[in-house]
Amino acid sequence: MDISSPQTRIEAWGSDRLVKCFVKRPTTFLNLLQTAVQLHGTRKALVFEGQRWTYQEVWSTVERYAQVLHNLGLRPQDRVVLFISNRAEFVFLLFAIQYLGAIAVPVGIREQRPGLTYIMNQCKAKAVAFDESLADRIPLKNDVPSLEHSICIDSYLGDWLARAPLQTKIDIPAFVANPFDVAVILYTSGTTGNPKGAMITHANIVHSVLHYQYGMQLTEKDSSMLAVPASHVTGLIAIIATMVQVGGAVLIMREFKAKQFLEFATQENMTHTLMVPAMYSLCLLEPSFNADALEHWRIGGYGGAPMPVAVIEKLAHHLPNLDLRNAYGATETTSPVSLMPSGMNDAHLDSVGRVLPCADVRIMNDAGQEVPLGETGELWINGPMVVPGYWDNPEATAQSFTAGYWHSGDLGSMDSEGFVKIFDRKKDMLNRGGFKIYSVEVENCLMGIPGVLEAAIVGKPCPVLGERVHAFIYAPNQSLSQDIVIAHCKQALADYKVPETITWLDLPLPRNANGKVMKRRLRSEF
Repeated sequence: MDISSPQTRIEAWGSDRLVKCFVKRPTTFLNLLQTAVQLHGTRKALVFEGQRWTYQEVWSTVERYAQVLHNLGLRPQDRVVLFISNRAEFVFLLFAIQYLGAIAVPVGIREQRPGLTYIMNQCKAKAVAFDESLADRIPLKNDVPSLEHSICIDSYLGDWLARAPLQTKIDIPAFVANPFDVAVILYTSGTTGNPKGAMITHANIVHSVLHYQYGMQLTEKDSSMLAVPASHVTGLIAIIATMVQVGGAVLIMREFKAKQFLEFATQENMTHTLMVPAMYSLCLLEPSFNADALEHWRIGGYGGAPMPVAVIEKLAHHLPNLDLRNAYGATETTSPVSLMPSGMNDAHLDSVGRVLPCADVRIMNDAGQEVPLGETGELWINGPMVVPGYWDNPEATAQSFTAGYWHSGDLGSMDSEGFVKIFDRKKDMLNRGGFKIYSVEVENCLMGIPGVLEAAIVGKPCPVLGERVHAFIYAPNQSLSQDIVIAHCKQALADYKVPETITWLDLPLPRNANGKVMKRRLRSEF
């Protein structure tokens, strides 16, 4: 398949969706792994805490896990919650669930028992698999009527596998799913109210991994660091699923720590990452950072926030072969909608990349009408990677989707070449006495101050103006003052955009598992 110009065609998906699709594509999520085993069976597939598995070894383990789940009574379309940290067992269970035709429901391990209970009830989970260290957060069966099995992967599952030799005959065939069946349910972060379960189909996953493969020119020679949560769309799709699609290796970290990241990357000749900008900044601040040892690192994808220009310049200086690639997407789009083309990051520092081949992006005003190119509006997104809706939530689906277009809630613009700019979340845009302020512009200005590692602004309630600009700044080990910050901003911003008050943070900004700043938590200070 020609990576530079894969063939596409228009297909009718349902009664109200026409989408551009890749002609040559895998059929299901499990099909990615089956093909990898056929083409790359002896190649390195996973590395985790000193252990490594080839694709053939991964497949054998997946079959055994599937047998365990089948023996427990799990069947096609049953929901299985994965409350598991980043570890090899997450990958084995993820594909074992696909082997049975069931639906995986990964949940971030920061979730507490009330939130986990809500999710399990909302999707009517039949089973939950969990780390032993998280056992105290697993709800009782009385609290989740649908729950039949609570599986500790460190005891029950481990004991069964230890008793069952590798030669154990697997007596169940792999389920052949329909491409439009739901493969995974990912619950959105929920900025207001309860989280919603985005129904990710096999066809959604297939098109997303092909976008990553083609857009980043990935091959079986690549190895990608899983340093973000496996339970969220970036880790699950951009790292795990994409590496399986190309036959590359997934390097698994339980959690990101800059020193260990750099050691692991050097040891395994890591070539690819997709992380939030703060992770790159922390790598540069790490005393053990050694550019010469990272010579294989060729693609540095990032999203969730703008990359400070100072960080881009430092990375370019220390790692001249690293191709920085801004990406934009969401859970509802199974991740990528736009991606910066290779070598074009410097020319489009204010852009989140060019719209990908199968993505359909429209910029809409508040009346639901498309605005001219270059004008600002809300991004509505369609395409084969956009989910069909939210699990058992027709009201939320009707509110967020129009004829297949997902209403992103992001304000931005698009030019004639398909480059997209994101200015703000609709709900995060400030209104100071009638003047609209896009937080990204102010935050980029703040990030240009030497020593500022992270910055965010929110509207501080004001009885006269409605809102005033308040900044939250994380600048560890720096001697900055409010006067220095305001003076810097006055040189670059209109007067009404300049922060009037500042909160200095001792810890990094609070972020959800997708790397986006949780501004609701910041606003709670007021």
